[in-house]
Amino acid sequence: MAVIEVRHLRYFRAVAEDLHFGRAAERLRIAQPALSRQIQNLERELGVVLLARTQRSVALTPAGALFLERTQRILDELIKCVADARRVQAGEYGHLTVGFIHSSTYGLLPAILERFRHLYPEVELELHEMTVADQIGALPRRQIDVGLLRPPVGDPEIKVQTILEERFLLAVPSKHALAAERVISLQRLARESFILFSRQQSPLFHSRILSMCERVGFVPHVVQHATQIHTIVGLVGAGMGIALVPETASNLRISSVNFLEIAESPQPVEIALAWRMDKETPALRSFRQVATLVAQKMKMT
Repeated sequence: MAVIEVRHLRYFRAVAEDLHFGRAAERLRIAQPALSRQIQNLERELGVVLLARTQRSVALTPAGALFLERTQRILDELIKCVADARRVQAGEYGHLTVGFIHSSTYGLLPAILERFRHLYPEVELELHEMTVADQIGALPRRQIDVGLLRPPVGDPEIKVQTILEERFLLAVPSKHALAAERVISLQRLARESFILFSRQQSPLFHSRILSMCERVGFVPHVVQHATQIHTIVGLVGAGMGIALVPETASNLRISSVNFLEIAESPQPVEIALAWRMDKETPALRSFRQVATLVAQKMKMT
């Protein structure tokens, strides 16, 4: 097999385009005799005459015309290959599979995606809505590259970075007696009917809400369980009861629901990024940087 170096292709292309060894040598910034030798070496390696030479002219042979066309493709692809490799290293190119919890779609995730696509349009994003438990299971199996979830995670092989904290708010029907309040104490809710997150599907919210109520001296009277934030807020709007929800719920802007601050300022819940410690690609680093900056901006607004 002929041994051909990239420089041979570059030299041949320059001569084939100029059809003049002197001008090509000047453009390449090498001596004309050296250029002539390189073209001769290339033809010898190929066993093909690429250029028909006379004392007054240089012309492409049919084989040379074909070789020029293929050479141009190779050199163009090489330039693209180098550029793409550098972009991959810079996190500007590639593929990223992202898992996300449903509640992140109320504000955080759309803001992250909009910014990321603007900055890195050639990183292909594959999105999967998943529960926290499903994301924790999918990361070790390499089904997703990064998850947007709520900690804790518990797997030492998974790195977790908290990017946002959310307060709890009280959601009440707009016609409720408490709806005109701005701040409410949890103690005033002891006799209310609650819509509560399911223990099986939303264990974090379920346990946090029970704990904050028990801390002020009562166990909530639960009339309905639900899993998703939008479902709970919708049931509140229908007048079925009140609910303690993370503040992202207020982004739903349901006119029949008012959101009140809680005087006791219970411990917030976190939204975090999670990824395998053994696979932090440049594209993943770029995604993390964008998500962190977007979350910081949301904190300040």
